[in-house]
Amino acid sequence: MLNRIHQTALTAFFTLAGLLPAAAAQRGQPSPWEIYFQPPATPIMEFIETFHGWLLIIITLITLLVTVLLGYCMYAFNAKRNPRPSRVTHNTPLEIVWTVIPVLILVGIAIPSFRLLYDQLTIPKSDLTVKATGTAQWTWTYAYPDNGGFSYDSVMLQDNERKPDQPRLLAVDNPLVVPVNKVVRVQVTGEGIIHSWSVPSFGIKIDAVPGRLNETWLKAEHEGMYYGQCSQLCGKNHAYMPIAVRVVSEQEFANWVEQAKKKYSAVPGLAPNNVASAAEPARQ
Repeated sequence: MLNRIHQTALTAFFTLAGLLPAAAAQRGQPSPWEIYFQPPATPIMEFIETFHGWLLIIITLITLLVTVLLGYCMYAFNAKRNPRPSRVTHNTPLEIVWTVIPVLILVGIAIPSFRLLYDQLTIPKSDLTVKATGTAQWTWTYAYPDNGGFSYDSVMLQDNERKPDQPRLLAVDNPLVVPVNKVVRVQVTGEGIIHSWSVPSFGIKIDAVPGRLNETWLKAEHEGMYYGQCSQLCGKNHAYMPIAVRVVSEQEFANWVEQAKKKYSAVPGLAPNNVASAAEPARQ
């Protein structure tokens, strides 16, 4: 509740200041002139947004305090008002105050920070495992080891392939599909090049390193399409390596899995990570 109030207050402030359009941000993708977070879709992203608001309050109060102190010092202790400067070098109560207060501030920042790190790195019992591989051809390959081991490539759509409601440079032919309100373990690795699997609405950014298997998790609370991009400078097609995740109902996901098994396992004698590229027409 406090998080929603905080988000609403900031949106109203920036709107009145002329820094934010009046229209609400679209869920799952960037909006024109957007300067705040995309609407959160997972508990982790909600925590990140709340923690950001807490830090914003702290740094604002610190900035105001320092500004007031500087103004007071310039007014009260200039050469005109104090021709004979004070020779006092120590003030024990003041030194205790300016030592204890910063410690308390750091503790107030550290506690939610450590909790956020713990929640991000500790994967709860998962309902589904998917594997995302960033390839040397600047595409993503998604595999479903819990659902028969099928895999497929996800490639950015060209301008003449997009539908009117699909965002440019973000829409793909085959998005990752996950069920809503389910804990999804995401295994991330690379093939030849270091990439980064990043989806802002999920609060996820994790490196895809060749020869290393990194893990993260998500629990999407709203159905819909969510977009991200590779956030590592991975080469000449770095800007054309989007990430698209479609969150659907549990029943719709079950139906999609059955269709995907037939579609992406139709070519015999191929390794799982080659099935998609053989089943789908090549893209230039």
